[in-house]
Amino acid sequence: MVICKKIIFSVILFTLLIQYCLAQVNAEKTHLKDHRPLMLSALTAGTITLVATPFFYNLKGSKPIDFHLFNDNKGFLQVDKFRHSYSAYCASNIWYNCLESSGFSKKTSLLLGGTIGTLLLLPKEIYDGFHRDGGFSCGDILANAAGSGFFISQELLFDDQILKYKSSFTRSNFADQANGFLGNNTIESYFLDYNGHTYWLSININKIIPKSKLPDWINFAAGYSANGMFGIFENIDSYEGVDIPETQRYRQFLVSLDIDWSNIKVKSKFLRTVFHGMNFIRIPFPTFEINTKGEFKGYWLYF
Repeated sequence: MVICKKIIFSVILFTLLIQYCLAQVNAEKTHLKDHRPLMLSALTAGTITLVATPFFYNLKGSKPIDFHLFNDNKGFLQVDKFRHSYSAYCASNIWYNCLESSGFSKKTSLLLGGTIGTLLLLPKEIYDGFHRDGGFSCGDILANAAGSGFFISQELLFDDQILKYKSSFTRSNFADQANGFLGNNTIESYFLDYNGHTYWLSININKIIPKSKLPDWINFAAGYSANGMFGIFENIDSYEGVDIPETQRYRQFLVSLDIDWSNIKVKSKFLRTVFHGMNFIRIPFPTFEINTKGEFKGYWLYF
């Protein structure tokens, strides 16, 4: 019965999304260099993949249970919520630019591409509702919507992304103390070790200080992270028979510099595409931190 519910959910979501795509296509005027069919095919393929992957993943996991809610708003000191909003922001940003460059109008690209970040993440959130160890998180839904909304609102207000949403990750020292609980390698830790994630808002310094003589590609960045976490709400004592050291969970607030790759002028279309992708990542720079342990720290390079 639970599997049937998942299939129904998938079909409904996929049908609604395709209908929405077709409605937007019919509203557009065609022209000779029209890449919209290709982009819609890619959008459809991506949607099918994202809808189907959690379904098959759940089939291999623990036995599903009835749909239920799970309030994890306090989990991982909200780093998880930043991760959700960042993922939706990136997806909306990418699809908006792809659709606009493929022949869609700005309005349609924003309506379709801007909201896709939230829509594509929705099936995974629904599937979580059938997991024994989790549940459907309203906080995750709001975080996803906030990420897409952050992108859309800036395009509507400024016709640009004045505040760029970025992330950085490095495997934390805590992962080495967790006996695999936070991942055995960098790839696993990316998904399990929230201590290693930092999320940034980056703004061009010349927009803050108009008469600044700094290059247009120099940005100021403010970041948020957390440390000392060996569990969602509280730390575990051991994992698979190995004790985990007692640590204090605390929040980190960071300030640093950053690079706005979109303001580095290049003629190569390929490099412009690469730079657009790099603008989602904050590269290492000297950084200052203040945290809820009352500490003030400096780093020569912080990623």
